[in-house]
Amino acid sequence: MNAPLRPLAIRMHPDDNVAIIANDGGLPAGTVMPEGPAAGLILRDKVPQGHKVALTDIAAGQAVLRYNVPVGYAREAVAAGSWVHERLLDIPPARELQGLPMATQPAPAWAPLAGYTFEGYVNADGSVGTRNLLAITTTVQCVAGVVKIAVERIERELLPLYPNVDGVVGLEHGYGCGVAIDAPGAEIPIRTLRNISLNPNFGGEVMVVSLGCEKLQPSRLLPPGSFPIHDAREAEQGPDLVCLQDDEHVGFMSMIDDIVQRAQAHLQRLNARQRQTVPASALVVGVQCGGSDAFSGVTANPAVGHMADLIVRAGGTVMFSENTEVRDAVEQLTRRAANAQVAQDIVRELGWYDAYLDRGRADRTANTTPGNKAGGLSNIAEKAMGSIIKSGSGAIASVLAPGEKLRPDQKGLVFAATPASDFICGTLQLAAGMNLHVFTTGRGTPYGLQACPVIKVATRSDLARRWHDLMDFNAGQIADGTMTIEEAGQALFEMLLATASGKKTWAEQWQLHNALVLFNPAPIT
Repeated sequence: MNAPLRPLAIRMHPDDNVAIIANDGGLPAGTVMPEGPAAGLILRDKVPQGHKVALTDIAAGQAVLRYNVPVGYAREAVAAGSWVHERLLDIPPARELQGLPMATQPAPAWAPLAGYTFEGYVNADGSVGTRNLLAITTTVQCVAGVVKIAVERIERELLPLYPNVDGVVGLEHGYGCGVAIDAPGAEIPIRTLRNISLNPNFGGEVMVVSLGCEKLQPSRLLPPGSFPIHDAREAEQGPDLVCLQDDEHVGFMSMIDDIVQRAQAHLQRLNARQRQTVPASALVVGVQCGGSDAFSGVTANPAVGHMADLIVRAGGTVMFSENTEVRDAVEQLTRRAANAQVAQDIVRELGWYDAYLDRGRADRTANTTPGNKAGGLSNIAEKAMGSIIKSGSGAIASVLAPGEKLRPDQKGLVFAATPASDFICGTLQLAAGMNLHVFTTGRGTPYGLQACPVIKVATRSDLARRWHDLMDFNAGQIADGTMTIEEAGQALFEMLLATASGKKTWAEQWQLHNALVLFNPAPIT
């Protein structure tokens, strides 16, 4: 359905003194707003779609309120009807990490949500995959080209023989050597890669390709007891390993032959697996936003938040992340913590990240992109208020540090602390154990992950129309008035179950995926 032709402004809270313009292409100066919170207002400026218009006169130094939260302070007097953009605003200071409300908000009194299931692959450790993939772990970037050619050959020669296997994933990354591997922070990329290798979508099959001389030796990446054991050889020697510098490899093709030959046993075991009906409590969903705009906090993220509440009510797990995009809402997080320890864990992780940014002489204001600003987000404070909504309204049950893996008892809403970078956040959520990913976007992105289905949610109907074969769900229907937030959240929840059962996303159909990007705060030598 087309966006409304009548001028339309959206205000998020009755006390807000700005609203955003919803019309495709924005509205010209002189437009008379006929209805809603801006009824009777005459636009003094042309206001682009998604950008803010002053609903009242705003004095110099006065707070500009959106979500009933100061998203900036006016640098000069702003008349009602004016375009309120980032050049007119001073960003609010970040809230200190002391004196916060700690676990003060009671958890919602929700009734459990029963009866929802999907068809998944049950693993020996009780986790459930939504895909049945062979992963080939690499210890160092040096072997990436060899693994790429081996994967292409496996796909061409072997996969047709194993129809129940969905694909082969080479876990390429930029780490493994030339790094201060014992420095503080170096444990983060190592445990991230280890835990990605054990993602539920890989069925417990561990296969490793090493160069031989790298700092990240296979025994350090996957020490005994950290990976599944399928036979006596693995129990004695460790994971199935191909080392390219071994004397047995004479020529390039012997390396490729070795990888392909070793893959067969893993493919045979994966091929014997069948989907079976499991409860929705087996969902482990990572939520993230990228290419955000002012509609992200109006349509897509609120819908994802309602979806998150449904997953939690069904006994499943939802991970939200992006440190700099929740930092300005820290008091909301600590207030919603299930207990004082969880609140302290939130403060610990955000404090650690503050110190990390400070070492690089950066701060949270470096987060907002040109595209965010073009889409109406003036600064990180405004962006954060819209970002956090996708976590829903449930109590935060636990916290993960970067690269940590969920324990079987960690259910419910989880804050998985990660940088806000799309690629790093997705990589760390894979390490945490997600089996399904939901990604909202207002500006548009072809983002995808090879290891996990990614459902992409458009914030605006215009984006959904133009990128009709890249966006999986149009949350712009909320702004259009054809769907409520609750209806969109329910539809997304049901789309998750279908995707978890094998229905392909657009990114999967086009085989679009981004590289893994390990978060390495330690020095490079």
